[in-house]
Amino acid sequence: MVSNAPSPPREGATRPGEGPPRRPGAARRRSTGLRNGRADRITLALMLGVPALLVVGLVWLPAMVTVALSFTRWDGIGGLETIEWIGTQHYVDAFTIYPPFEPALRHNLVWLVFLFAVPTVLGMFLAVLLDRELRGGSVYQSVFYMPVVLSLALVGFIWQLIYSRDQGLLNAFLAVVADAPPVDWFGDPDINLYAVLVAAGWRHTGYIMLLYLAGLKAVDPSLREAAAIDGAGPVRTFTRVVFPALLPINLVVLVVTVIDALRAFDIVWIINRGRNGLELISALVTSNVIGEASRVGFGSALAVIMLVISLVFIIVYVSTMLRGAHR
Repeated sequence: MVSNAPSPPREGATRPGEGPPRRPGAARRRSTGLRNGRADRITLALMLGVPALLVVGLVWLPAMVTVALSFTRWDGIGGLETIEWIGTQHYVDAFTIYPPFEPALRHNLVWLVFLFAVPTVLGMFLAVLLDRELRGGSVYQSVFYMPVVLSLALVGFIWQLIYSRDQGLLNAFLAVVADAPPVDWFGDPDINLYAVLVAAGWRHTGYIMLLYLAGLKAVDPSLREAAAIDGAGPVRTFTRVVFPALLPINLVVLVVTVIDALRAFDIVWIINRGRNGLELISALVTSNVIGEASRVGFGSALAVIMLVISLVFIIVYVSTMLRGAHR
């Protein structure tokens, strides 16, 4: 006789009303995936949050405090209750009754023009030469780039050995070659700025060379080949084809040169604390903030003026890069 009793379900079979059988370990993998996703989010938050906090705490917050202090009179010694709000008086004083400001602004402008005219052009020329297959090219790159790794303070010390009035190498050479009397290269206010510019340009040249060399390596070789097929020589190829392709590098060089010209401080401070022909805005900021007068508010106003000048070139750079990205 055939039994009508239902047979027991096989292991793993689906009962009526139930979903598909769960695979062994699926729940474990799902929980592991949730934990991994949460760990990834925490890691991403730390990777983005910590640098952002550092930038805010070390860059933006001090900048905002500096802007706020520029509208006050404070000696930096008393408490916050001693801060006196005076509005834009410091800015008016800087442009009207502060004698070192005008020569400092002029010297920064001369510094900027010199860096563009000499080290930038020389660095580009060296990059074009080193872009070719030269024997020992890496050695030349290292030699020209070596001054970049030195601080401007150390550069100033090295050039003091060269420019020293009594024991300097340059005066000794001139005495042997032309029987010239010793020149006080750093003490004479008529020539010390240009002597310092040579030292600063020596360091700036290697940095510009490295930037342009990286840009030249990224230029599409087919552009040069097409120019050669059209009969263009090396000079015409560079001016009409290669140089326009270096627009991003040119913008970077522009910003770097402007920033170097404005933040030039170490070398003139080492020489004579930014006085006697070597006045620069950065040196005036330091002398007012930490000098004997301790005019924190006035020094902050000078720093804000320097910041505004820098922002003009940075905004031009960013806007140009954004326009190029949208094309």
